[in-house]
Amino acid sequence: MYPAANMSHLQNTLTHAMQLLKRDPAAALQELEGLKDEYTGQPAVLHGYAIALRQNGRVEDALVVLDRLVALEPRFAHAWYERALAGRVLRRYRQSLSDLETTVELKPDFAPAWRALGDAYAATEDPEKSNRAYERYLELGRLPPLLEEAMTAMHQGRIAVAEDACRRYLHAHPTDVTAIRLLADIGIKVGQFGDAENLLRRCLELAPDFTFARYNYAFVLTRQGKFEDAIEELDKLLATDGHNPNYHVLKAASYVRLGQFEPAIEIYESLLDDAPHQPRVYLSYGHALKTVGRQAEAIAAYRKAVEQAPELGEAYWSLANLKTVTLSDDEVMAMEAALKRPALTPEDAAQLSFALAKALEDRQEYDRAFKHYAEGNEVRRRQSAYSGDEQTAKTERSIGFFDSGFFGARKGWGADAPDPIFIVGLPRAGSTLLEQILASHSMVEGTQELPEVISLSRRLGGKKHPSDRSLYPDMLADLGAGDIRALGEEYIDRTRRYRTGTPFFIDKMPNNFEHIGLIHLMLPNAKIIDARRHPLACCFSGFKQYFARGQRFSYSLSDIGGYYRNYVALMEHFDAVLPGRVHRVQYETLVEDFEAEVRRLLDYCGLPFEPGCLEFYKNDRAVKTASSEQVRQPVFKDAVDHWRNFLPHLDPLMHALGPEVLARYPADGSGGGGSD
Repeated sequence: MYPAANMSHLQNTLTHAMQLLKRDPAAALQELEGLKDEYTGQPAVLHGYAIALRQNGRVEDALVVLDRLVALEPRFAHAWYERALAGRVLRRYRQSLSDLETTVELKPDFAPAWRALGDAYAATEDPEKSNRAYERYLELGRLPPLLEEAMTAMHQGRIAVAEDACRRYLHAHPTDVTAIRLLADIGIKVGQFGDAENLLRRCLELAPDFTFARYNYAFVLTRQGKFEDAIEELDKLLATDGHNPNYHVLKAASYVRLGQFEPAIEIYESLLDDAPHQPRVYLSYGHALKTVGRQAEAIAAYRKAVEQAPELGEAYWSLANLKTVTLSDDEVMAMEAALKRPALTPEDAAQLSFALAKALEDRQEYDRAFKHYAEGNEVRRRQSAYSGDEQTAKTERSIGFFDSGFFGARKGWGADAPDPIFIVGLPRAGSTLLEQILASHSMVEGTQELPEVISLSRRLGGKKHPSDRSLYPDMLADLGAGDIRALGEEYIDRTRRYRTGTPFFIDKMPNNFEHIGLIHLMLPNAKIIDARRHPLACCFSGFKQYFARGQRFSYSLSDIGGYYRNYVALMEHFDAVLPGRVHRVQYETLVEDFEAEVRRLLDYCGLPFEPGCLEFYKNDRAVKTASSEQVRQPVFKDAVDHWRNFLPHLDPLMHALGPEVLARYPADGSGGGGSD
């Protein structure tokens, strides 16, 4: 024990040193070193000394002090928190996360630790835990009653109540940045990213140092395809907190979406060098490697993720989804064991089921494979709000609206640009192969599945809530020639970020077939190619595919059959009202008479023949879709009729497709040779 007079001196000197730390870290460190020698073993002094060491760049020395401190005082929450901060500077993320969890366990009302824990969970791509931590951080800020009501309602899924409470509070307190950020978070949860972006921009105007809001802002920008803007915001965050892995991970993901894979790979490698135990970073690293054709390294990254997280379904599915990889017997046994564990998330359960099904299919155990495909799809279907009736109604609405009179009255409208080549259809219909063929031409650049057309259609629809009726496409009737031209020019401008300068580029978002009317209207000189495949082959291939986002119709054989039927009906309609506008490539005909079909395709696009298009598999461009490895090989016919192995299970699909759709395809599975 120290005399009371000494303790008073200690408290005064320690307070002065901690205040001095803000102005002169070196002087503060010198003062704290003296205190440490005078008051040996005092926890408060050791804590302050460790903070000073960290702020003076002596982070390893700080950790030595903190290790001693937590051994002396294992219930000193602030010591664990400081150790977590020091660990993060040294990129020891796993230990830092553990220290933060200890901090909030010891001191549940320690708001800064919850904020840091939210960052740490986000960096490990655990959004559920991250959101809970962030919400706890906000709750500890002693929110006003209305905002507490909004926070509670949002946590319980009562979004309308949360929004109403938040707006009522903002009506009286329009500059409260916590409320603005909370309202933006509500917008993010319901997919209103444009509104969330505006709110967060306002939030940052009022509070430029509100890093939580700035990270949310960067995230919202990525969800709207504004990746360059997101990187700019992340660089601002990294300038003040360069050791936050969450910022690095989102920046790498933004580079990936821009098609800039090398800087993304460098970020992932740096993160993994500093902290090797990061299974989800290994996953993202594997995805980037796969996309640029470094398959062996991608496989190694995926298997490292499996090693570190044996129940991580996405790691197994990523291996299976390479299509050219055969999973081992040990991996099959590991997946079977993992699926029996009760604590699996729905995503892990679904991905493990899909991966196990693919492994069993490779072993020609088709009945068992189908069972697991069905189980994985059922998990996804339960998470989806897809309605086949709504899709049919939307199709019928488009057919009724986009008639020949509508287009005739607007002939010559739109932007003049001939640059885009749209490849549309259903997923797994051969669109990646067509893209690879065209991208092997010297005048054409392959990009990716671009979200711009769908984004424009949603904006035109004006929906604020999922239950609202979209104004699209009917509102197009009220737009003038200048408005339509502006839409086309906006599309061209927004897609420049994906291009490097060739005369033509490919947008292969398959679902754009729903927007052919808008595409023709705003870009009358663009090319549109319909990638068509036998309905049973196409639909069942989609049913076997785990889609990370979207394609909600694919989780049921009945739903995917109905979706295909609507697709055929809509394409027939555009063939009738815009004859010759869409060029159709039948996958089965393409693989049977490859050169002739490639020449027809190039003729439609107005491109001179180049032999490189026939040797598309030599093109080393990045390919992001599930067919990335298949299009690096010559065309093969083996998989054309592979769906027949599952024919006993396909009655629901055939019923949903209907006899009219199936009658177009001969019993041998071939289709008519795609006409213009």
